[in-house]
Amino acid sequence: MKFIDQLHHAWVDQNSLLTLGLDPDISRFPNELKGSTQPIYDFCTGIVDACAPYVSAFKPQIAYFAALRAEDQLERICTYIKQHYPALPIILDAKRGDIGSTARQYAIEAFDRYGADAVTVNPYMGMDSIEPYFEWPEKGVIILCRTSNPGGSDLQFMPLQNGTPLYLHVAKLVSEKWNTYGQCGLVVGATFPEEIAKVRAVVGDMPLLVPGIGAQGGDIPATVHAGLNSIGTGMMINSSRAILYASNGTDWQEAAARVAKETRDAINAAR
Repeated sequence: MKFIDQLHHAWVDQNSLLTLGLDPDISRFPNELKGSTQPIYDFCTGIVDACAPYVSAFKPQIAYFAALRAEDQLERICTYIKQHYPALPIILDAKRGDIGSTARQYAIEAFDRYGADAVTVNPYMGMDSIEPYFEWPEKGVIILCRTSNPGGSDLQFMPLQNGTPLYLHVAKLVSEKWNTYGQCGLVVGATFPEEIAKVRAVVGDMPLLVPGIGAQGGDIPATVHAGLNSIGTGMMINSSRAILYASNGTDWQEAAARVAKETRDAINAAR
């Protein structure tokens, strides 16, 4: 099944637009995992099991695993999700961006090594740096557009000669020229709901990956109102730390599940 179709089914079947980011920080793990020989695997699969009823996708951030030499645990976590929750897509948050031959190796890493259903990429080296990912027609390619960090404005808000800010030029370029096979989505941060609405107006029903709620403080109702597509879905609203580290006590799974459900319910109330 193509990523876009899998995502649509997950939105509907799970009644959720919540994506759960997997950003393992061992300094914040519950005490009971400190003696484990595979704490990252145990923590992430425990969180996955607790939160799966409330989410429509999982988004592991590769840097958190690579920094700890835990890529093997990430592989096993992705396999675990595929085995136990095959209807929920995996979005590898890698933000890759490089020349075509290197981009193809990154695509192999994301899609063949980790089995991800989609990957985040950086568009600022142009179409030939994105094109290799399209060799996997069933996979998703989610392109940075208007990111949630304050410094994103340094470049993304710069006006072109016609006055269009760069992030809207990226949105238009992706929707009109790059999305030939219907694989693309865009990253647009919840910290800028007005920009989400502008991107939505440009790209129609294209999926948007929306980080920035939870620990980053994005407003859920404003985010939802700005970004829903024509059928009331279209958004992968990501929360990571607020859910993952809701507790470091013996109730860490229950606490994560509670916050995931509360977040899912808040999103649905705004819908």
